[in-house]
Amino acid sequence: MAQATMRRRRRGIGLEVLGGLLLLVWMIPLAIVFINASKTYGEVTANPLALPAHAGAFLDNLRAVFTDRTTDFAGAFWDSFLVTALSLATIVLFASMQAWVLVRRKTRLSAAAFFLYVAAMVIPFQVVMYPMIYFFRSLGEFLGLRLLDTHHGIVFAYLGFGCSMSVFIFHGFIKNIPLALEESATIDGCSQGRLFFSVVFPLLRPVCLTVMILQGIWIWNDYLLPVMMLGTNGRVQTVPIAVKMFAGTYIKQWNLILVTTVLAMLPVIVFFLFAQKYIIRGVIEGALK
Repeated sequence: MAQATMRRRRRGIGLEVLGGLLLLVWMIPLAIVFINASKTYGEVTANPLALPAHAGAFLDNLRAVFTDRTTDFAGAFWDSFLVTALSLATIVLFASMQAWVLVRRKTRLSAAAFFLYVAAMVIPFQVVMYPMIYFFRSLGEFLGLRLLDTHHGIVFAYLGFGCSMSVFIFHGFIKNIPLALEESATIDGCSQGRLFFSVVFPLLRPVCLTVMILQGIWIWNDYLLPVMMLGTNGRVQTVPIAVKMFAGTYIKQWNLILVTTVLAMLPVIVFFLFAQKYIIRGVIEGALK
């Protein structure tokens, strides 16, 4: 018994040491970004691993970012916030309604639709990006509505690409909601719309937060879809596009690039810290049960 206890203790210590080493490896790139964001351009290029020599270099870099005439970083930050918020709102709303209908309407058509959603999760974006741009341009000309280089156009694109995984997560979660609860509300006179928004949707709060975290991190950090939909010199720019603007053909302003990278990471980190307890629970309840 004593030997078995000693082996378990040694195994636990070994796992803790391994976890600490992995944490150190994962934190090194983040530490390098923060250190170099507090340096001047010359210090970054001279020795990226050295500590900052001037305490106020970070504030100087921050001031240079927001006063740069070639890049409207404040506007890009607002555009990213607006695009992310609108995309998350539409994804959560439409994906939850679709998943609820697919769960409660058990037909061959609903099963086929759910299969298509799951299949869409494995299609790479690179396969459809050029046909997608042609489709949006043609659809905009047909409707007389500009879809490229607009907020509503890229929100519509994120809705299409984000619904597949979101429907999959919502679908598994809604299956665990007792059907008797909805039947009781129907007997009391609830319409379908009121049944969903007053009875079902409030129960989806944990999985809604999970979907918002997973999709929000992707949308906020995404570069390829915005650069295809918005371009690099358009009226609407997101933070990743604005960061790229500090990397020229012949010179890259590494101190400004790293400062904007830190600013881009902060909203995601703060949002994750406040809502992290819902991630594992929502994914497990939504995808596995």
